[in-house]
Amino acid sequence: MTKIVNHWIGGKTAEGASGTYGPVTDPATGEVTTKVAFASVEEVDAAVAAAKEAYLSWGQSSLAARTTVLFKFRALLDAHRDEIAELITAEHGKVHSDALGEVARGLEIVDLACGISVQLKGELSTQVASRVDVSSIRQPLGVVAGITPFNFPAMVPMWMFPLAIACGNTFVLKPSEKDPSAAVRLAELLAEAGLPDGVFNVVHGDKLAVDRLLAHPDVKAVSFVGSTPIARYIHTTASANGKRVQALGGAKNHMLVLPDADLDAAADAAVSAAYGSAGERCMAISAVVAVGAIGDTLVEKIRERAEKIKIGPGSDPASEMGPLITKAHRDKVAGYVAGAADEGAEVVLDGTGYTVDGHEHGHWIGISLLDKVPTSARAYQDEIFGPVLCVLRTETYEEALDLINSSPFGNGTAIFTRDGGAARRFQLEVEAGMVGVNVPIPVPVGYHSFGGWKDSLFGDHHIYGNDGTHFYTRGKVVTTRWPDPADAPTGVDLGFPRNH
Repeated sequence: MTKIVNHWIGGKTAEGASGTYGPVTDPATGEVTTKVAFASVEEVDAAVAAAKEAYLSWGQSSLAARTTVLFKFRALLDAHRDEIAELITAEHGKVHSDALGEVARGLEIVDLACGISVQLKGELSTQVASRVDVSSIRQPLGVVAGITPFNFPAMVPMWMFPLAIACGNTFVLKPSEKDPSAAVRLAELLAEAGLPDGVFNVVHGDKLAVDRLLAHPDVKAVSFVGSTPIARYIHTTASANGKRVQALGGAKNHMLVLPDADLDAAADAAVSAAYGSAGERCMAISAVVAVGAIGDTLVEKIRERAEKIKIGPGSDPASEMGPLITKAHRDKVAGYVAGAADEGAEVVLDGTGYTVDGHEHGHWIGISLLDKVPTSARAYQDEIFGPVLCVLRTETYEEALDLINSSPFGNGTAIFTRDGGAARRFQLEVEAGMVGVNVPIPVPVGYHSFGGWKDSLFGDHHIYGNDGTHFYTRGKVVTTRWPDPADAPTGVDLGFPRNH
């Protein structure tokens, strides 16, 4: 019997009423294992209404009450991390160890939310004028929404909702319809931790559900992670409807390798960062820029390592890389490799013919490595989101920097070198929001914010960290005068208030 994933509204399961369902496949077999209910406008409205009702009390609750729930949720999440990882593997396809790592990175933001009281402290200036004090405080927004991608079905939602609800907001999550089960399980654990009904809601669906959240007058802010075209649409549409927006888009992350670098370490890093999670992550290294005469040696070292990667079902402990999320995505990724030679690239490894015995209908693709890729090639220009690594060659650091900065994307980047001066110069000159120095995937820890530049971010706030707290709150400044009982009446004064 096919499993059905329903919505979570007002603290309980809400069976889909629209009559529309989407298929969820096991990427390792290609089988449809689950149906997910797609929300109607009325069902989205019901979730927002539940969140709005819950905000009346949750928004006025104490910090102690909120963090008590979050501490309990953290303990439950830790206890159920294997179970959640299994749900991720079954619907996304990534290997179990990678799924566990995703849960662990989500836990970092729950940790941050548990200590939110430090971030929410206000400021006070006393005696700015005679018997006048000024204080600054931060208050929640109300109902906020999150729209999240398929590649991290647990971690990315946890980049959003723990901070949002810790700040006193209520939340409506629209997860990816391709792997929805982890989001519902998180909702169940929040309820078990004692989160009041309606504070956290989950609605599934497609563009209809997204558009209703973007237009709904009771939704005050929208967080999004996904591709650049959709991020631009989310930002434009939600902003036009008067909402605060943080919309994180796509990436083409470059790894610059200077001639003095440890090439073994650089090759290890390139393979790990390009092919981990089958390349389905916005922080994947998808372009290596080799400077000077090291290119041939570096490519050979990458090839040697890449050929040894064990590809198989995510549930197999021996597997290091799993399948892609859907057959359509697998075919799209393969198309970039198939056309690479005609566009001037040298195909060192072609993984497009890869299959796994006993799982022939899975969404399999092997490792692909393209060398001497021209910047005009589609494989370089587009975000492929698969296990395809492009290597580009330059003669100088300046040429490499110009190449990287010419990209419309500015999410993450890395430099591999032994030269501290070169590394310092790069981190100041490169146009990207996150920089790694001998670190290939510079995803910040929870108390520093995540976000890119240029077409990788639309909106003024990065996600989580201090930016996350600021995004989910708004500032208020209070100026107070309490006259001393001994003061004589001052009378009417039509002038501007004096501070001196």
